[in-house]
Amino acid sequence: MINVAIIGSGAIAPSHIQAYLQFPERCKIIAICDIYPEKAKNTAEKFHLESEIYENYIEMLKHTDIDLVSICTPPYTHADMAINCINAGKHVLVEKPMASSLEECDRMLEAVAKNNKILSVVAQNRFRTSMMKLKKVLNSQLMGQIVHTQVDSFWWRGHSYYDLWWRGTWEKEGGGCTLNHAVHHIDIFQWMNGMPYEVTAVMSNTSHDNAEVEDISIAICKYNNGSLAQITSSVIHHGEEQQLIFQGKNARVSVPWKVKASQSQENGFPLDDMHLEKKITELYSSLPEVEYEGHAGQIDDVLTAIEKNEKVLISGTEGRQTLEMITAIYQSASLGGTVKLPLDKTSPFYTSESIMKNAIHFYEKKTSVENFTDNKITTGSNH
Repeated sequence: MINVAIIGSGAIAPSHIQAYLQFPERCKIIAICDIYPEKAKNTAEKFHLESEIYENYIEMLKHTDIDLVSICTPPYTHADMAINCINAGKHVLVEKPMASSLEECDRMLEAVAKNNKILSVVAQNRFRTSMMKLKKVLNSQLMGQIVHTQVDSFWWRGHSYYDLWWRGTWEKEGGGCTLNHAVHHIDIFQWMNGMPYEVTAVMSNTSHDNAEVEDISIAICKYNNGSLAQITSSVIHHGEEQQLIFQGKNARVSVPWKVKASQSQENGFPLDDMHLEKKITELYSSLPEVEYEGHAGQIDDVLTAIEKNEKVLISGTEGRQTLEMITAIYQSASLGGTVKLPLDKTSPFYTSESIMKNAIHFYEKKTSVENFTDNKITTGSNH
């Protein structure tokens, strides 16, 4: 039995708890910690958990029976919490984004190497049937070389969203929609397509004058083979229609699922390639559905890795790559010009302090709400 602790009982914590509860024979939630202990207590009561309640996670870590910690707190807390948990001999599942800076990611990875513990970064959308199937279709090479990718991470959040005390600041949230919403799609993008070698980006704040950070960004990525990708990150798009489209030399596929293949006529105009479309469709249809989707799928992966001493699908290294892409977008959009990857300590956006110094501050955060009474969240589409 794997004993689990939860740090943070805010909006995302129920997703973790509900996922753990799907595996009662494999794990048990024995502790919940929150700087507002009443919230932790209410969460435990809501899910009928016989968990110890803590206000200070350092005190909680003295609980020697804890094997795995889920960190469900604001981004600026992730690094120190994860490092302290790992140094205390615990495995860690940390919510997205992995941390607020690449420097913090590197310190987290050093702790993992030193203690030989598992660090997994939440990217629950990988654990969806549609994403797993698309990944295998891309791996089949039936589409040919990818020549263009379109990532639409469209979300919508009202003005009051950034009133919450830690949101909307570079210090506490670490960024806006690019970091905290599009992180899901950027993770999928780099998992499926690999890392580009350069990024050029712009960003703006069009609708949230109570936030320092962006509410829309647009990035163009370039690969060594000439392939291009465009990534739009937004919390100003009504309808929250999200998609990833991969254009190959032979065919196009996407999530939501759609396939289209073309052959060239003698004059260069397109002719439907029904044979290839059928072949790709048959492959997609033949692939199995995942047993557990979303957070449950990732928690199953982490539990299995602990039980069998295996690697997780989304390691700290994978989490760092996703943040590296986002950091490059912020660096390019704030300072102008094209940013070459990979990023290292020489980047002017490597540390949290340098990000706060160099990032565009669109507005001053004037409103600070301690908590919302309604903890319900929506997550857009399943894509």
